[in-house]
Amino acid sequence: MIFISHPGVGLDRFEDLPKATAFIASDMLVSVYQWLKQAYGFREEKVKPYGFNPAPFIADPQSIEQGFLTSEPYQVERVGGFRPNVFLLADYGYDSYSTTIEARAETIANQPDLVQRFVDASIIGWRNYLYADNSAANAAIKRDNPEMTDGQLAFSLAMLKERGIVDSGDARKQGIGVMTDARIKSFFDKMAKAAVVPPDLPYRNGYTLQFIGKRVGLEQNSK
Repeated sequence: MIFISHPGVGLDRFEDLPKATAFIASDMLVSVYQWLKQAYGFREEKVKPYGFNPAPFIADPQSIEQGFLTSEPYQVERVGGFRPNVFLLADYGYDSYSTTIEARAETIANQPDLVQRFVDASIIGWRNYLYADNSAANAAIKRDNPEMTDGQLAFSLAMLKERGIVDSGDARKQGIGVMTDARIKSFFDKMAKAAVVPPDLPYRNGYTLQFIGKRVGLEQNSK
């Protein structure tokens, strides 16, 4: 998750962003934005709905927009003709995991081998996409989403590598997809402090570390 802003208009630092009009989607408003209010002084009266169209942001130099590192910066530069400032929220303390694999509790209990093979295949697939020949994967992406371009795909891959979105930190030692109790607790504590979730929520019931952190794929050399 990122924020983007116009360069050279007084929004070049993260601490400048709370004063800007903020194009925010409803799901982010009730989650991430509540933490930003508590941690950095963002204000809900500055929020306008984000319709996943960069035009309102491009038209208002005193605005910021939510987005994904792999998408919105490319769209804005292509359509708006300028390179926006990019602020990766993970760099400012938002340590949630995203794009997780989810399964029913009974599947985990009754078919753990199936779950393990699915997780391992996903890890190997990510490593191959990042560091090996990903032409077949890109062809499948474009087949399922005809609006996807080679330029967008190349930009996305470059950003994933440059900012270590998939393969960095704990993943370098334990494998892609690793999670830790400490990081999950850190995120939960932030959300509880921001009153997004109750402090007594049994959040540990919602995840397992059983199938990850086994160094799958690390025998392959990253390029």
